[in-house]
Amino acid sequence: MKRALILLALLASTAHADPLDPERFYIRAGVALIDPLSTSKPMELADIDGPASLALQNGPIAGSGASVGSATVFALIIGYRLPYMNHKLSLETILGLPFTVKFQATGTLANESIAPTALGIPTGVGPLGPDLGEATVAPLTLSMLYRFLDDGIIRPYAGGGFALLVSLDAKVTNKMLTEVSQPDMSIAPAPGLLLQTGVDIQLYKKWFARIDVKYIAFMEANAEVHHIQVRTPSIPLFDTVELGTAKMSVMINPLIIQAGIGADF
Repeated sequence: MKRALILLALLASTAHADPLDPERFYIRAGVALIDPLSTSKPMELADIDGPASLALQNGPIAGSGASVGSATVFALIIGYRLPYMNHKLSLETILGLPFTVKFQATGTLANESIAPTALGIPTGVGPLGPDLGEATVAPLTLSMLYRFLDDGIIRPYAGGGFALLVSLDAKVTNKMLTEVSQPDMSIAPAPGLLLQTGVDIQLYKKWFARIDVKYIAFMEANAEVHHIQVRTPSIPLFDTVELGTAKMSVMINPLIIQAGIGADF
Protein backbone atom coordinates (compact mmCIF):
# COMPACT_ATOMS: atom_id res chain seq x y z
CA MET A 1 0.00 0.00 0.00
CA LYS A 2 2.81 2.38 0.96
CA ARG A 3 4.58 1.65 -2.35
CA ALA A 4 1.40 2.40 -4.30
CA LEU A 5 0.98 5.77 -2.59
CA ILE A 6 4.59 6.69 -3.29
CA LEU A 7 4.18 5.74 -6.97
CA LEU A 8 1.02 7.86 -7.31
CA ALA A 9 2.77 10.82 -5.72
CA LEU A 10 5.68 10.51 -8.14
CA LEU A 11 3.34 10.33 -11.13
CA ALA A 12 1.41 13.37 -9.96
CA SER A 13 4.55 15.42 -9.46
CA THR A 14 5.91 14.34 -12.85
CA ALA A 15 2.67 15.28 -14.63
CA HIS A 16 2.61 18.67 -12.91
CA ALA A 17 6.15 19.49 -13.99
CA ASP A 18 5.97 18.08 -17.51
CA PRO A 19 8.46 20.18 -19.53
CA LEU A 20 6.68 19.26 -22.75
CA ASP A 21 3.50 21.00 -21.61
CA PRO A 22 4.08 24.67 -22.57
CA GLU A 23 2.34 27.74 -21.23
CA ARG A 24 -1.19 27.84 -22.59
CA PHE A 25 -1.89 31.59 -22.80
CA TYR A 26 0.14 34.35 -24.42
CA ILE A 27 -0.17 38.08 -25.03
CA ARG A 28 1.54 40.33 -27.57
CA ALA A 29 1.03 44.12 -27.24
CA GLY A 30 2.08 46.56 -29.93
CA VAL A 31 1.18 48.78 -32.85
CA ALA A 32 -0.73 47.71 -35.96
CA LEU A 33 -0.81 49.41 -39.35
CA ILE A 34 -4.13 48.80 -41.09
CA ASP A 35 -3.86 49.48 -44.82
CA PRO A 36 -7.07 48.81 -46.80
CA LEU A 37 -6.37 47.56 -50.34
CA SER A 38 -9.73 48.97 -51.33
CA THR A 39 -11.67 48.92 -54.58
CA SER A 40 -15.25 50.00 -55.08
CA LYS A 41 -18.25 49.78 -57.32
CA PRO A 42 -19.75 53.02 -58.71
CA MET A 43 -21.96 54.93 -56.31
CA GLU A 44 -25.65 54.29 -56.99
CA LEU A 45 -28.50 56.74 -56.54
CA ALA A 46 -32.00 55.62 -55.56
CA ASP A 47 -35.38 57.08 -54.51
CA ILE A 48 -34.93 60.14 -56.72
CA ASP A 49 -38.17 62.05 -57.34
CA GLY A 50 -39.53 65.59 -57.48
CA PRO A 51 -37.22 68.39 -58.67
CA ALA A 52 -34.12 66.16 -58.35
CA SER A 53 -35.45 63.94 -61.16
CA LEU A 54 -34.93 66.86 -63.57
CA ALA A 55 -31.15 66.56 -63.13
CA LEU A 56 -30.55 63.01 -61.88
CA GLN A 57 -31.76 59.48 -62.43
CA ASN A 58 -31.66 56.32 -60.37
CA GLY A 59 -28.70 54.04 -60.96
CA PRO A 60 -24.89 54.11 -60.84
CA ILE A 61 -22.88 57.29 -61.41
CA ALA A 62 -20.45 56.48 -64.22
CA GLY A 63 -16.79 56.69 -63.24
CA SER A 64 -17.52 57.26 -59.54
CA GLY A 65 -16.04 55.38 -56.62
CA ALA A 66 -14.84 55.49 -53.03
CA SER A 67 -11.82 54.38 -51.02
CA VAL A 68 -10.96 53.85 -47.34
CA GLY A 69 -8.00 55.49 -45.61
CA SER A 70 -5.35 53.69 -43.55
CA ALA A 71 -4.95 53.81 -39.76
CA THR A 72 -2.30 53.05 -37.12
CA VAL A 73 -3.64 51.74 -33.80
CA PHE A 74 -2.57 50.09 -30.56
CA ALA A 75 -3.59 46.42 -30.58
CA LEU A 76 -3.35 43.51 -28.19
CA ILE A 77 -3.09 39.90 -29.41
CA ILE A 78 -4.40 37.26 -27.02
CA GLY A 79 -3.81 33.58 -27.76
CA TYR A 80 -4.54 30.17 -26.29
CA ARG A 81 -2.62 27.00 -27.15
CA LEU A 82 -4.90 24.04 -27.79
CA PRO A 83 -4.02 20.67 -26.20
CA TYR A 84 -3.71 18.97 -29.58
CA MET A 85 -0.89 18.12 -31.98
CA ASN A 86 1.75 18.68 -29.30
CA HIS A 87 0.31 22.16 -28.58
CA LYS A 88 1.22 23.40 -32.04
CA LEU A 89 -2.32 24.70 -32.64
CA SER A 90 -3.56 27.89 -31.03
CA LEU A 91 -6.53 30.27 -31.20
CA GLU A 92 -5.95 34.02 -31.42
CA THR A 93 -7.94 37.21 -31.36
CA ILE A 94 -7.15 40.94 -31.41
CA LEU A 95 -8.33 43.39 -28.77
CA GLY A 96 -8.12 47.12 -29.29
CA LEU A 97 -10.00 50.37 -28.96
CA PRO A 98 -12.33 51.34 -31.83
CA PHE A 99 -10.68 53.75 -34.26
CA THR A 100 -11.79 56.16 -36.98
CA VAL A 101 -11.48 55.49 -40.69
CA LYS A 102 -12.18 58.01 -43.43
CA PHE A 103 -13.99 57.41 -46.71
CA GLN A 104 -12.81 59.36 -49.74
CA ALA A 105 -14.67 60.00 -52.98
CA THR A 106 -12.81 59.04 -56.15
CA GLY A 107 -13.24 59.49 -59.91
CA THR A 108 -16.15 61.55 -61.20
CA LEU A 109 -17.74 61.58 -57.73
CA ALA A 110 -14.88 63.77 -56.50
CA ASN A 111 -14.03 65.72 -59.64
CA GLU A 112 -17.33 66.35 -61.46
CA SER A 113 -20.76 67.64 -60.46
CA ILE A 114 -23.30 64.86 -59.99
CA ALA A 115 -26.04 67.25 -61.19
CA PRO A 116 -24.52 69.93 -63.47
CA THR A 117 -27.79 70.88 -65.23
CA ALA A 118 -31.56 70.53 -64.88
CA LEU A 119 -33.50 70.73 -68.16
CA GLY A 120 -30.43 72.35 -69.68
CA ILE A 121 -30.17 75.00 -66.96
CA PRO A 122 -26.96 75.01 -64.85
CA THR A 123 -27.66 74.06 -61.24
CA GLY A 124 -24.58 75.57 -59.66
CA VAL A 125 -23.85 72.25 -57.90
CA GLY A 126 -20.10 71.68 -57.99
CA PRO A 127 -17.90 68.61 -57.49
CA LEU A 128 -17.93 66.96 -54.06
CA GLY A 129 -14.17 66.86 -53.66
CA PRO A 130 -12.30 63.99 -51.98
CA ASP A 131 -13.82 64.19 -48.49
CA LEU A 132 -16.85 61.93 -48.13
CA GLY A 133 -17.40 60.56 -44.61
CA GLU A 134 -15.98 58.74 -41.64
CA ALA A 135 -16.89 55.99 -39.20
CA THR A 136 -15.64 54.53 -35.95
CA VAL A 137 -14.88 50.87 -36.57
CA ALA A 138 -14.08 47.84 -34.41
CA PRO A 139 -12.55 44.85 -36.21
CA LEU A 140 -13.26 41.46 -34.62
CA THR A 141 -11.01 38.53 -35.54
CA LEU A 142 -10.62 34.87 -34.64
CA SER A 143 -7.87 32.75 -36.18
CA MET A 144 -6.34 29.30 -35.73
CA LEU A 145 -2.56 29.08 -36.07
CA TYR A 146 -0.10 26.24 -36.58
CA ARG A 147 3.36 26.70 -35.06
CA PHE A 148 6.10 25.09 -37.09
CA LEU A 149 8.65 25.23 -34.23
CA ASP A 150 8.24 25.22 -30.47
CA ASP A 151 11.86 25.84 -29.59
CA GLY A 152 14.69 28.00 -30.82
CA ILE A 153 14.91 31.77 -31.10
CA ILE A 154 12.84 32.04 -34.31
CA ARG A 155 9.38 30.43 -34.18
CA PRO A 156 7.30 30.88 -37.35
CA TYR A 157 3.56 30.21 -37.65
CA ALA A 158 0.72 30.44 -40.17
CA GLY A 159 -3.03 30.04 -40.17
CA GLY A 160 -6.38 31.56 -40.98
CA GLY A 161 -9.82 32.38 -39.66
CA PHE A 162 -12.62 34.90 -39.86
CA ALA A 163 -13.02 38.64 -39.32
CA LEU A 164 -15.93 41.01 -38.90
CA LEU A 165 -15.81 44.79 -39.26
CA VAL A 166 -18.43 46.56 -37.15
CA SER A 167 -19.00 50.26 -37.86
CA LEU A 168 -20.23 52.75 -35.27
CA ASP A 169 -21.22 56.40 -35.56
CA ALA A 170 -20.91 56.62 -39.35
CA LYS A 171 -21.44 60.15 -40.66
CA VAL A 172 -21.08 62.24 -43.78
CA THR A 173 -18.36 64.90 -43.48
CA ASN A 174 -18.47 66.42 -46.99
CA LYS A 175 -19.09 70.18 -46.75
CA MET A 176 -21.45 70.31 -49.72
CA LEU A 177 -23.56 67.40 -48.53
CA THR A 178 -23.83 68.73 -44.97
CA GLU A 179 -24.37 72.42 -45.80
CA VAL A 180 -28.16 72.20 -45.67
CA SER A 181 -28.61 69.36 -43.16
CA GLN A 182 -26.79 66.28 -41.86
CA PRO A 183 -27.64 63.19 -43.93
CA ASP A 184 -28.09 59.80 -42.27
CA MET A 185 -25.25 57.35 -42.99
CA SER A 186 -25.17 53.66 -42.08
CA ILE A 187 -22.68 50.85 -42.78
CA ALA A 188 -23.63 47.19 -42.53
CA PRO A 189 -21.30 44.76 -40.67
CA ALA A 190 -18.66 43.43 -43.11
CA PRO A 191 -17.42 39.81 -42.72
CA GLY A 192 -14.20 38.55 -44.28
CA LEU A 193 -11.81 35.61 -44.56
CA LEU A 194 -8.55 36.08 -42.63
CA LEU A 195 -5.12 34.74 -43.64
CA GLN A 196 -2.25 35.14 -41.16
CA THR A 197 1.45 34.48 -40.87
CA GLY A 198 4.33 35.74 -38.78
CA VAL A 199 7.13 34.91 -36.40
CA ASP A 200 7.76 34.99 -32.65
CA ILE A 201 11.33 35.88 -31.65
CA GLN A 202 12.46 34.77 -28.20
CA LEU A 203 14.01 37.64 -26.25
CA TYR A 204 14.44 36.14 -22.79
CA LYS A 205 12.86 32.97 -21.36
CA LYS A 206 9.07 33.52 -21.73
CA TRP A 207 9.35 36.97 -23.37
CA PHE A 208 8.93 37.27 -27.14
CA ALA A 209 8.83 39.90 -29.87
CA ARG A 210 6.40 39.34 -32.72
CA ILE A 211 6.05 40.42 -36.32
CA ASP A 212 2.59 39.52 -37.61
CA VAL A 213 0.90 39.96 -41.00
CA LYS A 214 -2.82 39.50 -41.63
CA TYR A 215 -4.78 39.84 -44.86
CA ILE A 216 -8.57 39.92 -44.79
CA ALA A 217 -10.18 38.95 -48.10
CA PHE A 218 -13.76 39.37 -49.34
CA MET A 219 -14.51 42.10 -46.78
CA GLU A 220 -17.12 44.29 -48.47
CA ALA A 221 -18.53 47.35 -46.68
CA ASN A 222 -21.99 48.40 -47.89
CA ALA A 223 -22.96 51.94 -46.93
CA GLU A 224 -26.12 53.95 -47.48
CA VAL A 225 -26.68 57.68 -47.13
CA HIS A 226 -30.26 58.94 -46.78
CA HIS A 227 -31.90 62.39 -46.87
CA ILE A 228 -29.21 64.14 -48.90
CA GLN A 229 -30.00 67.80 -49.57
CA VAL A 230 -27.85 70.21 -51.57
CA ARG A 231 -28.12 73.85 -52.53
CA THR A 232 -28.86 74.71 -56.16
CA PRO A 233 -27.84 78.39 -56.31
CA SER A 234 -28.36 78.78 -60.07
CA ILE A 235 -32.01 77.62 -60.07
CA PRO A 236 -34.20 80.40 -58.66
CA LEU A 237 -37.29 78.24 -58.00
CA PHE A 238 -35.46 75.71 -55.84
CA ASP A 239 -33.03 76.89 -53.17
CA THR A 240 -32.33 73.30 -52.08
CA VAL A 241 -33.08 69.89 -53.59
CA GLU A 242 -33.25 66.47 -51.92
CA LEU A 243 -31.23 63.90 -53.88
CA GLY A 244 -32.71 60.73 -52.40
CA THR A 245 -30.45 57.85 -51.33
CA ALA A 246 -26.82 57.11 -52.21
CA LYS A 247 -25.44 53.56 -51.97
CA MET A 248 -21.75 52.66 -51.84
CA SER A 249 -20.07 49.27 -51.91
CA VAL A 250 -16.36 49.22 -51.04
CA MET A 251 -14.23 46.06 -51.01
CA ILE A 252 -11.91 46.93 -48.10
CA ASN A 253 -9.56 43.89 -47.98
CA PRO A 254 -7.23 45.30 -45.28
CA LEU A 255 -3.60 44.33 -44.88
CA ILE A 256 -2.67 44.44 -41.17
CA ILE A 257 0.99 44.56 -40.17
CA GLN A 258 1.66 44.39 -36.44
CA ALA A 259 4.77 44.47 -34.25
CA GLY A 260 4.68 43.82 -30.55
CA ILE A 261 6.21 42.35 -27.41
CA GLY A 262 4.67 40.00 -24.88
CA ALA A 263 4.96 36.90 -22.75
CA ASP A 264 3.74 33.31 -22.53
CA PHE A 265 2.17 32.21 -19.26
